Amino acid sequence: MAKFGDHPPIPDSLEELLSDETVSTVFLKSDCPPRVKRGHITELEVVELDIEPFNRSMIEGIADDLTISVEQYNETRSDCFVEINRHGCKVLQVGDLRVTISWPPFSDGWEIIVVRPVAQPSLEEYNLDEKLLHLIGDLQNQGTLVSGMPGSGKSTLASAIAHWLDGKGSIVKTMESPRDLQLPKRVTQYAPLAEDEHSRGSMELTADILFLARPDFIVFDEVRKTKDFEVFGDCRLAGLGLLGVTHSASALEAIQRMIGRVELGILAQILTTVIHVEKGKISEVLQLGMAVKAPTGMQADLARPVIQVKSYPDGKVLHEIFSFGEQICIVDADGAVSGDEMSPIQLLAAAQLKNRLSEDYGIKIHHIKFNGNSSAEIYVDESAIGAIVGQGGSTIKALEQEYESKFSVKSARELPRNFRPPEDRYRSSWDLQADRSVGGRAWENSYSSSKKDRRAKRKGRRR
Repeated sequence: MAKFGDHPPIPDSLEELLSDETVSTVFLKSDCPPRVKRGHITELEVVELDIEPFNRSMIEGIADDLTISVEQYNETRSDCFVEINRHGCKVLQVGDLRVTISWPPFSDGWEIIVVRPVAQPSLEEYNLDEKLLHLIGDLQNQGTLVSGMPGSGKSTLASAIAHWLDGKGSIVKTMESPRDLQLPKRVTQYAPLAEDEHSRGSMELTADILFLARPDFIVFDEVRKTKDFEVFGDCRLAGLGLLGVTHSASALEAIQRMIGRVELGILAQILTTVIHVEKGKISEVLQLGMAVKAPTGMQADLARPVIQVKSYPDGKVLHEIFSFGEQICIVDADGAVSGDEMSPIQLLAAAQLKNRLSEDYGIKIHHIKFNGNSSAEIYVDESAIGAIVGQGGSTIKALEQEYESKFSVKSARELPRNFRPPEDRYRSSWDLQADRSVGGRAWENSYSSSKKDRRAKRKGRRR
């Protein structure tokens, strides 16, 4: 790909907006003041420019000129091509610029977003300690994710790692959509491969070709969809060194994104290291390993395969991932329980029951506390107590028969202020997100829809 500032002729109006070398992104939308994102990667800011808005015809004119430029230089420059061309949207690579153009009906107006890379730093500029450099040097034998928020510098770090490994004599290839990593010319960058000119490309087909090419190391930029994670896992199980780039708010969330996409039993084989980037710097490194043991806080006879998430370089176990029934649990390895005295088994049972009630009744369950093995307290909003109890106590009686326990329903007001349910440690981030959405809608909408359907569902479970 082209280096910073290297691109064929573009419209003067756009070139002027890019004249400030600190500008990394330009946002143009019809009849709106132009905006840019500028500054060092550690301190980026969005600035609205004090110039006249571009109208629709001006935006269309810039889009046409950029398309013509790509067509003119496509034969002579490998960094000028149409990456995506669909109804209402087009993505162009124009030298060092990635241009996204959208128009109605896909968008509500004409828009052009121009992204250019920051100046590519070398891996040495990250000032990494010897242990981390040694780890990165061994990435050819690992499955690694570089995670971070959009604009955090994760792709920049991935480029630096690939550039460094290439310089050490490794054969490096990439899988990208779009292809925008800044790499040496001898590093071939592959897009999703299509069966023919009329079909949409697939990274699965690209991976098939790369197996035959026998690279030492693959960079997989933008691992997002389930199929992407499956391809990542397939490449790793084939023995290829793989560095994936994915969006996440933390290193642990990057691991969570892979859970459910690959089998838990082989997770530690597929993903060995997560490098999290914030504002252009490595903020956290986690490593995964497998052990057969009882999860923290459980009895020894409940031993099972457990994924241990360890901090680097001290190797301290921070989290444990394991299956309990049909549920995948992620717990803190210190086994700390706040605000309750329930055992880990009771906490797991409470988490599962909370999921079930939230799903069936559309109610936010604030907390469930088991008292021994035969009774439990369910805390909900006062307005939702009737939904759990049911007419004449019919609903709560059905639940008691199903779970063979005695339930009492209480108001969430009886809980201490700022109470944090300990069972939430045994629930996935997806479950917690669903809880937040449930809490924002009236329970009556889901409850009143069909009592008969829920009774049938419970009846089916008992069979």
